Amino acid sequence: MNVGKTLFAQLMEFVPWTSFTRIVERYSGNAGVRRMNCAEQFRVMAFAQLTWRESLRDIEVTLGANSSRLYAMGLRHSIHRSTLADANDLRDWHIWSDLSAVLIRRARKLYHDEDLGLDLTNTVYALDATTIDLCLSLFDWAPFRTTKAAVKLHTLLDLRGAIPAFIHISDGKMHEVNVLDLLGIEAGAFYIMDRGYLDFARLYKLHQASAFFVTRAKRGMDARRVYSAPTDRAAGVICDQAIAMNGFYISKDYPEHLRRIRFKDPTTGKNLVFLTNNTILPALTIAALYKNRWQVELFFKWIKQHLRIKKFLGTSENAVKTQIWCAVSTYVLIAIVKKELQLNASLYTLLQILSVSVFEKIQISNAFQPLEDSENQSNIHNQLNLFEI
Repeated sequence: MNVGKTLFAQLMEFVPWTSFTRIVERYSGNAGVRRMNCAEQFRVMAFAQLTWRESLRDIEVTLGANSSRLYAMGLRHSIHRSTLADANDLRDWHIWSDLSAVLIRRARKLYHDEDLGLDLTNTVYALDATTIDLCLSLFDWAPFRTTKAAVKLHTLLDLRGAIPAFIHISDGKMHEVNVLDLLGIEAGAFYIMDRGYLDFARLYKLHQASAFFVTRAKRGMDARRVYSAPTDRAAGVICDQAIAMNGFYISKDYPEHLRRIRFKDPTTGKNLVFLTNNTILPALTIAALYKNRWQVELFFKWIKQHLRIKKFLGTSENAVKTQIWCAVSTYVLIAIVKKELQLNASLYTLLQILSVSVFEKIQISNAFQPLEDSENQSNIHNQLNLFEI
């Protein structure tokens, strides 16, 4: 890697451009393009993500102020907000969705051996959705409530490395449980979900596909105990039972026995009731699996805080989905760089540094080396570390 290149140029070298070219050809993304091709559009959108640009004018002014560096970024011409707006509105968002899929496959291979601390070799997924509020008058294609629009980001997160394995973007009205119909089920994998996904017919399809699920029971669930296993109440396991569903329709939806575990959280003192179709793992491991579900909540929080999806650069459905998929691609790209260069810094720290140094000409593997020394130095002088999380 050439040391004379900027950090941004070095980062872009981790993009699989050969695969990207095939994706662009698949959707004829560069047909009739004169000034901004798909590769340049992605570079500009990634730059906007990394440097926290929040409007088309902001991007235009910032890149215009660094016009002498555009060629090194892989941009042939100056960037105009109208050109970028047209590209985001008209260029098929599936290009960026497919690019994200390629990056995700690469990232999951890199993080395949990450330790979950649960003595499990199975893949563990956390499924959840988050709502991004929009203005109804501007985003009328995404109705949510009477006076509000929204899009939902349905995400299946691979807990090894917190890499999104599946993402579906819908309008705000789509219920979370419906996304179970869109998933490709992986046999032997664990799917961790909250009570919003408690649909016994769909859960039984997971069971028939030889996958495992862990979710929470709803209050007043009509079921009868079939068998009770010995438990360790001192460890917080109140009961570990095999149950059968009562009622004509619900017993048809899930005709086999389920496992019900009542667990008292030692930290909060709350009683939690888990449902699973796994009968082998210890009850405490099931509880620990569900606890790891919070990683997907942290992922949503991280995405909303550090990637530019709070303010959209366009109002059309295509522009919104383009921006979200480019944000996801940027997140996964940084995760790939972190793993391949074996960087100890968190993704948050990497983005903070990149946000102010994308034009610095320094080896990317060395750009984050002084972090530990500077942290130790700040501790010596009793100073606060503003970027510590």
